[in-house]
Amino acid sequence: MLAVNYTNLRDNMKMYMDKVTDDYETMIVTRKDNKNVVMISEEAYNNLMENVYVMGNKANYDWLMKGKEQLEKGQFAIHELFEVNDDE
Repeated sequence: MLAVNYTNLRDNMKMYMDKVTDDYETMIVTRKDNKNVVMISEEAYNNLMENVYVMGNKANYDWLMKGKEQLEKGQFAIHELFEVNDDE
């Protein structure tokens, strides 16, 4: 996680935005009176919102936890994948 003050961010906006998007960094922009802001990429934001949605639904959460428990107990099967040719 990076931390940068507002003035430095303003002077180097492109560089910091590239760092956030290209290097998957999270950045805290520090401001007066501790009114800080967090900058993340759109991809990270969308992922976060999807996780909030999925984990916010009890049925989804329970289903995921059951799958996790099964995996940890070795209750899974491995299947060989094959490619389907759309031209046939």
